[in-house]
Amino acid sequence: MHPARRDLLAWTAAGATASLPHVPAGAASIASPSALGVDAAQFGLRPGSGEDQSQTLQRAIDETARIGTPLALAPGTYRAGNLNLRTGTQLHGVRGATRILLSDGASLMTAKGAGHVTLSGLTLDGGNRPLPERRGLVQLESCDSLKIADCRMQGAGGNALVAVAVAGAVSDTTISDTAGAAIHALDSRGLVIARNRIEGAGDNGIQVWRSLPGDDGTLVIDNRVESIANRSGGSGQFGNGINVFRAANVTVRGNRISKCAFSAVRGNAASNIHVDGNVITEAGEVAIYAEFGFEGALITGNTVDGAAIGISATNFNEGGRLAIVQGNLIRNLLPKRPAGTDPSDAAGIGISVEADSTVTGNIVEQAPTAGIMLGWGRYLRDISVTGNLIRKAGIGIAVSVAPGAGTTLIAANIIAEASGGAIVGMARSRPVTGDLIGGAAQYAHLSISGNRLR
Repeated sequence: MHPARRDLLAWTAAGATASLPHVPAGAASIASPSALGVDAAQFGLRPGSGEDQSQTLQRAIDETARIGTPLALAPGTYRAGNLNLRTGTQLHGVRGATRILLSDGASLMTAKGAGHVTLSGLTLDGGNRPLPERRGLVQLESCDSLKIADCRMQGAGGNALVAVAVAGAVSDTTISDTAGAAIHALDSRGLVIARNRIEGAGDNGIQVWRSLPGDDGTLVIDNRVESIANRSGGSGQFGNGINVFRAANVTVRGNRISKCAFSAVRGNAASNIHVDGNVITEAGEVAIYAEFGFEGALITGNTVDGAAIGISATNFNEGGRLAIVQGNLIRNLLPKRPAGTDPSDAAGIGISVEADSTVTGNIVEQAPTAGIMLGWGRYLRDISVTGNLIRKAGIGIAVSVAPGAGTTLIAANIIAEASGGAIVGMARSRPVTGDLIGGAAQYAHLSISGNRLR
């Protein structure tokens, strides 16, 4: 049986047994709640009405929140806007059948300083009405113990969900057809974003940002994110499936991410980021990116199939350092950037690192430029590259030999079918040596041993 139909039958049965009487708006008492909560019809809410029911729905929200009981909306469409969710608001609908359509206002729902707010089983529809800049269809600020589950947000004319300084969870919710970001989380205080489905966003899928660099700890786990565009332009700020900016100690794990204009996972100045076990296809730029002033990136167990660059932990010139890139499967890299990205930037590279990093146990196949690229000019320091398998590459391992480049160990790697050489010294993007697989005594910063070429 379809879930919405099953929920509807449960609603009908509960309503039949409860026999809830109508209570006029503003009445001092409310009849006993049904299985889902107090029936919103008691306050005069009418599903399917063409009228704006904001005032009536607001009274219902206020009264049920005051007495600490859920408010249940029957199947149908309700037109409303600028609803204020107070502490204790619990708003429940029938999944796939209860729809609240934005009629007017800066947001459909707003909460400020509220605790224990719950939204479940609701379709929240922005109707593609333009929203003010930095607003969300649902706007939450300084909220504790938030719970959004089993909802759908669609047609947001800006961001769908904006959560500023929020603690709680957003789970099992579908967000589609969003002009801006699907979820924008700023300065979070213990947030879980789990098992959501994001289908079509104009800029980013999930944004985890901070106003200033600092501990964040948001968990972004087991989501499906696809078809993320780059409407606002720029060089990577937008067009990402999951974008972490200035937020430290964020976990991005087990997500399925596809068809992103830029990166699937992009951490900018995001220290101690964990990117684990994600499956990524069709990324227009770098599939997994740790960039600019980060310190600490653990990138393990991911699959990347189709991107300009598979994994990059770079920008040592901006302080980017300290990465583990281990056990990833990377294949089918693009020979050049797709339309809409900068064609002058590098492409066709499996893994790129620059400073204080280990690259071990990865498989890279079909990398037209290089399987692994180490350093950029003098920006190379303390790199260990061991136990990797590289197949069908231009250059197997490209390593900077520019003046000032630092200590690099390249050992026990297997390189097969590298048309441009197994291990080659580079001056930025230009090869300047022959094949160094037999050793590189002339370059004191390089230690090369035990590698096998086929």
